[in-house]
Amino acid sequence: MNKNDLKNVAIAIVLSLVVLFGFEVFFPSEVQPLIRSEQSKEEQIVKEQYNPVSEKTDDKVNVFKEDDTSPVIMIKSNTLAGEIRLKGARFDKLTLRQFRENIEKDSPDVTLLTHSYYVAFGMTSLTKGLDVPTDETIWHADKQELTPDSPVTLTWENTQGIEFRRIIKLDKEYMFTIQDEVNNKSDIAITLLTDGAIVRIDPQAVQVSTVHEGFVGVLDGSLKEVKLKDIKEDKKESFITKGGWLGLTEKYWLSALIFEQSLSDVSGVFNYQEVQGKDVYSAYFVSPSFTIPAGQTISRTVHFFSGPKELQLLADYQEKLGVEKFELAIDFGWFYFLTKPFLIILSYLNHLVGNMGVAILIFATLLRLLLLPIAGKSYESMAKMRKLQPKLKELQERYKDDRMRLNQEMMLLYRKEKVNPASGCLPLFIQIPIFFSLYKVLSVSIEMRQAPFFGWIQDLSAPDPTSIFTLFGLIPWDVPSFLNIGVWPVLMGITMYLQQKMSPQVSDKNQAMVLRWMPVIFTFMLGQFASGLVIYWTWSNVLSIIQQRYVMHKYGVD
Repeated sequence: MNKNDLKNVAIAIVLSLVVLFGFEVFFPSEVQPLIRSEQSKEEQIVKEQYNPVSEKTDDKVNVFKEDDTSPVIMIKSNTLAGEIRLKGARFDKLTLRQFRENIEKDSPDVTLLTHSYYVAFGMTSLTKGLDVPTDETIWHADKQELTPDSPVTLTWENTQGIEFRRIIKLDKEYMFTIQDEVNNKSDIAITLLTDGAIVRIDPQAVQVSTVHEGFVGVLDGSLKEVKLKDIKEDKKESFITKGGWLGLTEKYWLSALIFEQSLSDVSGVFNYQEVQGKDVYSAYFVSPSFTIPAGQTISRTVHFFSGPKELQLLADYQEKLGVEKFELAIDFGWFYFLTKPFLIILSYLNHLVGNMGVAILIFATLLRLLLLPIAGKSYESMAKMRKLQPKLKELQERYKDDRMRLNQEMMLLYRKEKVNPASGCLPLFIQIPIFFSLYKVLSVSIEMRQAPFFGWIQDLSAPDPTSIFTLFGLIPWDVPSFLNIGVWPVLMGITMYLQQKMSPQVSDKNQAMVLRWMPVIFTFMLGQFASGLVIYWTWSNVLSIIQQRYVMHKYGVD
C-alpha cells in the first residue's frame, strides 16, 4: 500500500466517523411549512390558537401539580399498568411491566408517562355558546378498571342537551383506542373539532447520540424528525396531513397519536412554550371540523400507542391499523437498507439460539461467508504484496534519493507481478457500512437492550463493564470513563494488531508509526461502544485472521 492509498483509507475512515457521529449536526431534518387547506376562516383561527397546555389561572388547570384527590381509572394488563385521571380524562401514569430500568433484580419497571409527561384528548366547538369537555371536566366512568377484556366508557352531558361519550379500549400489547361519540339531543346542528396532545414538561437533557430523540411523525406521507432544541428555537412546526401519526420518541420508547387514516386536512403540530418558568413540549393534532345534525350521533376514533419500539410490534400495528410507515419510529439511519434487514436477521437468530450474543457471532460468520469471494481476492493480493516486500525494499534503497523514479519502478513491478496494492483496503471499505449499520442496530433496537451474552456481559447494548485499569474489579478505585477498557475491547485490539502484522508493511516510518498505534486507538474508542458491537468486531477479526493465514500459506508467504 503506497502513501496515496494510505491517505485515501485514512480519509475514508474520518469521513465515515463524521457520518456516524455528525450527521444530525451537519444535515438536520427538513421540516415542511404549514400548508393551507380549504377550511373556513373560523376553523383556521381556532386551529392556530389551539393550545394543549393552559397557564395557571383561576379558571384553568394547573398542569404542573399532580391532583391526587381526583378519581382515577386503573390500567391493568400483562404489559401495562397506570392510571387515567377522570378530571380531564388524562393519561398521566403508565409503566411498562415487561421492561426494567436496569439489569438489577430489584430494578423498578420503566416509567413512561407521569403527571409531567401525559396524554389528553379533547374537543373544540365552532358553535358559539356550546359547552364541551375541558381539562376541568369530571367524567363519569362505568368501570374503575381498564383491561384488554374490559373497555371503559366515560360520559359527560352539558346543559344544552349534548351527550359526550368516550369509549377507551386497550389491546393485549400497547395500543389504546379512544372513540369519542357525540349525541346531539338538541334541536340545532353543532360543529366540532377533535384534538389530542402528548405533553412533556421539563424533559431531561438528551445525551449526544446518533439516535433521534424528540418529535417524530409521518405527516403527509413523509417522515418528520425534529429535535426538541430546534422546536425551542422555532417555537412551532405545523403540517397539514391526510392520515399518518405523530408523537414523542426516546431511544427505546415511543408515545404516538394515530388519527383516522382516511381523514384529510388534519393539522399536526410540534410545539414549544414556556409556562410558569418551565419548558413545555407538545405534539398534538386538530381534526377537520364535522357537523352533527340535530338528533344524530357522530363518532371519531384515535389510536394512542405508548410502549417499546419493537420492530415486529410496530410492523404488526402498521398492517393491522393501516398506519403509514409506523415502523419508521425506529431510527434506522442512512443505511436503512442494511440496518433493518440486520435487525430482522439478528432477531430471527436470537429466536433460534436463545442468546443475542451467540446470534451476533453467527451473524458475523454468515457475513464473512457471504463476503468470502471478495475478501479472498483481497487477501490474495495482500499475500502477493508480502512476497514482493524484499524487491520493494531493494527498489527503495536503489532510488531513495529519487522519489519519482521510485514510484515509477514500483508501479512497473506491480504490473509485472499483477498485483493491485490498493485491493488490500477493500475489506475495510466493505466493513465500514456494515460496522455502522450494526452500530445503529445495537443503538436503536429494544431487542438488544439488556440482552445478555455470557459471563460478565449482561447487556449487549452497554459497554463492557470490566476495566483493565482496576484489574477487572480487584482494585477498588474509580477511573475516568475513557479508561474503562474491558476484556472484549482488549481482545479486539489484540486481533486488530495480529491482522496488522499479517498485512504488507509500509516503508514510510511516519505512516508505519500511525498504523502501529491504530489498534490502541481503536481499543480505547470501541471501549465506550456497545459490547455487542465489540464482540462482533473481535469475532470478525478472528475469522479474517483465519482466512488470511490460509491464503498466505497457499501462496507460500511466511
